[in-house]
Amino acid sequence: MNFVTSWSGGKDSCYAVMQSVQQGFVPKVLLNMMNENGKVSRSHGLPISILNQQAQKMGLPIETVPATWGDYEAKFITVLKSLKAKYDLEIAVFGDIDLQAHKDWEDKVCATASLKALLPLWQQDRLILVNEMLENGIETMIVSCNVTMGESYLGKILTNELVQELLEKGIDPCGENGEFHTLVLNCPLFLDAIELPEFTRMTYENYCFIVWEET
Repeated sequence: MNFVTSWSGGKDSCYAVMQSVQQGFVPKVLLNMMNENGKVSRSHGLPISILNQQAQKMGLPIETVPATWGDYEAKFITVLKSLKAKYDLEIAVFGDIDLQAHKDWEDKVCATASLKALLPLWQQDRLILVNEMLENGIETMIVSCNVTMGESYLGKILTNELVQELLEKGIDPCGENGEFHTLVLNCPLFLDAIELPEFTRMTYENYCFIVWEET
């Protein structure tokens, strides 16, 4: 069965695709919801050039959709319907782990678009998951985080040592509660690693994030 994946550019959506492929499903297209101007992703603040690189390394097309928070759901459903017809899709894959409200929303929008929501990571242990991601060759970098972590974590590569450090500080190692977001630099799905533009770091409204040179 063919699937679209809700692609954030981070580790969880990446591992969800890897798990779906292992289960025998076929990736056909990536979907990312962008901010209003269509230049950076709404969830992780990634420029479209990086998302395009990731898609190219996977040999897949990517659909990027500008949206406000007000029309986000309507546009998400519309694009799901369009992609279902274009790529003969049956499934939409998501990387959520255990936030029930997210799963409820994904089930709802997929049902409206006549697709089945698949969450391969659902209700798995967060620490086991992040260690599996590292063991399975996902190289990922922290691109945003809360002020509890601070700007010094931006640009750090996620390693077993860093996971342990986060645990010792009481920070969820998957960042499932929004403590931090990541960018996949390389993984078994990619032909080779992506190339990053220059970036700076800044803090705005209690959140630290990378500002990419081209944005």
